Amino acid sequence: MLSCPSLTRKFLTCGLTLAAVTLALAGCDRQSGQNAQPAASGGATEPAPTIDRSHKGSQLPNLTFHDAAGKDIHTATLIGKPLVINLWATWCAPCVAELPTLDTLAAKGDVRVLTVSQDTRGPEKIAAFLTAKGLSHLEAWLDPDGTAATQYQVTTLPASIYYDAQGHEVWRMTGGNDWTGPKAATLLAEAKP
Repeated sequence: MLSCPSLTRKFLTCGLTLAAVTLALAGCDRQSGQNAQPAASGGATEPAPTIDRSHKGSQLPNLTFHDAAGKDIHTATLIGKPLVINLWATWCAPCVAELPTLDTLAAKGDVRVLTVSQDTRGPEKIAAFLTAKGLSHLEAWLDPDGTAATQYQVTTLPASIYYDAQGHEVWRMTGGNDWTGPKAATLLAEAKP
């Protein structure tokens, strides 16, 4: 059993759905002692990401996320360029470790990167977190109710869903990834004509 009582209280206090609680607990493996989650180091101790192509060809759903200024983004409006939707959280070590490589990918501009925090903290705190890490190409979108996690049936963070320019799913990835490495380049090339 996972030992994250403060996280559980936080989710229950906010009145989130059972699916969001399940997501938080499944991705949270902060235990004490020998089984403790390692710090966000990007080290080799993290398991390799897994790729799921079982949803290939599915249409991009119309999900809405919010930022600190109260601005909304609707995923259905993002068709026209390959898109990576990355679900992450500030308390998830593999998520934090992969953020710099997502920032580099976003800076290149070939692929739209939509990082969506699953934290229940306000969007202004997520924006401050990204700024403190020097991640200037990632926008601070927030999904505190876990709508995306429910839509994609995500139980572990980080999770990324990749769409081609026409809005058709190419694959899903669970686990941290080096988005600047050759394996990522090969995977991202799958959406190119």
